Amino acid sequence: MVKKRTAILLVILAMIIGGGAVLALTNYPIFASSGASASTGLSQDEMNKLNTAVKLIEDGYYKEVDHEKLVTGAINGIVGALDDPYSSYMAAEQASEFNESIEGSFTGIGAEVELKNEQVTVVSPIKGSPAEKAGIQAKDVLLSVDDESLAGLDLQTAVSKIRGPKGSKVTIMVKREGTTDPIKFELTRDDIKLETVNAHMEDGGIGVIEVTQFSANTGDRFKEELTKLEKQKMKGLVIDLRSNPGGLLNVVVDMAEEFVPKGSIIVQEEQRSGTRQTVRSSGVAAEKAYPVTVLINGGSASASEIMAGALKESAGAKLLGENSFGKGTVQTSIPDRLGDGTLLKITIAKWLTPDAEWIHEKGIKPDEKISQPDYFTVAPIDKEQTLKYNMNNDNVKSAQIMLSGLGYDTKRKDGYFDAETKKQVQAFQKAKKLTVSGFVDEKTALALEAAILEQIADPANDTQLNKAIRELKQETLAPASNS
Repeated sequence: MVKKRTAILLVILAMIIGGGAVLALTNYPIFASSGASASTGLSQDEMNKLNTAVKLIEDGYYKEVDHEKLVTGAINGIVGALDDPYSSYMAAEQASEFNESIEGSFTGIGAEVELKNEQVTVVSPIKGSPAEKAGIQAKDVLLSVDDESLAGLDLQTAVSKIRGPKGSKVTIMVKREGTTDPIKFELTRDDIKLETVNAHMEDGGIGVIEVTQFSANTGDRFKEELTKLEKQKMKGLVIDLRSNPGGLLNVVVDMAEEFVPKGSIIVQEEQRSGTRQTVRSSGVAAEKAYPVTVLINGGSASASEIMAGALKESAGAKLLGENSFGKGTVQTSIPDRLGDGTLLKITIAKWLTPDAEWIHEKGIKPDEKISQPDYFTVAPIDKEQTLKYNMNNDNVKSAQIMLSGLGYDTKRKDGYFDAETKKQVQAFQKAKKLTVSGFVDEKTALALEAAILEQIADPANDTQLNKAIRELKQETLAPASNS
């Protein structure tokens, strides 16, 4: 087993710079070898070529250059040539920041990001984080931080600009598919909660376990909560993997073994040679007597997809929700192999479901597609613009979606500010004791967003979870009604 400190470092890297990583521990059995012949590295001629290039730049460039930056740039260039958003190099200063964050919770906005098509793209906001509360979503492209463009930056540099001390404010501009104008988010950085498992029992004996990421202690916490629920005579189980960006592979395997029968496949790994190896369940847990439903969405990535695929294909679980993210590769993190405190994270294999499906860039389709209400994914309103009658834009559309979600039916959600929209704005303003103008000014916009966040936080409005609970209740009652 790797030391706990190292394991936590790996998962923090997965959360902050990995892009929904499945991180394989270097001593994990199926990843002990890359499956390819050993490389000799650079030849002497190649080394001479690089040295000559560096010397020519240092001697002839029109101003002084930083030697360390040249070396770091060379390594970043080599990693960048892989054209793989999940492989990256961290210089000593950046690696040190992550080492320091191991001592406690880290601070930031709480969004898993990757570099996709040279754009900083959200894999998933971490549950309960400032990013999730503000409404940042999977697949959002981060354009700028405090008016400083992220275009052309490597992932680590971009992340360093996004992160910051607790309580500090940051403005992030986002491009979202389906909207014409960038969306502005104003967030306050905070400590990001590292508790990864939450559980409770619903009426009718339906247990719910939410897993927000797969970190070093997630497996133990999952088993603790599962045991508690089973002691309460649980009749059905919902495992909530929505917006879970990934984590450690050995933890996923350990958790899946609670449900996958002995000898059945949990995950397959395909090396670049084409050789496949399988991880099979050791069958440590007794066969479950209750049905299991797994919730997934577009932010369920990587390790979450391994879990969902294993439970569906090898344990008969039902998948409910929306198509998952689609990340089907495995990384390993290699700290300090270069001898200077730096860290290299590289993709070492594909992973396949038990039925040998490679879900990369496709995701896993749920057995039953259920979407959340449209206000769950509504974009925030630009507070610098007052929305008025006869306007037509995305901000008006957001206001209409929020109003309708709060019970003020605007009759339309296409972005045109008509008379009915004005009437519903006035009704909302009156209820909130605001100036009844019929305009969506800054105060009204803030009140709308606060009200809709309360609506989203109310479990009664979680369509996906409530659907899963209802169906499990019906399934557990079915034998009695047929007797």
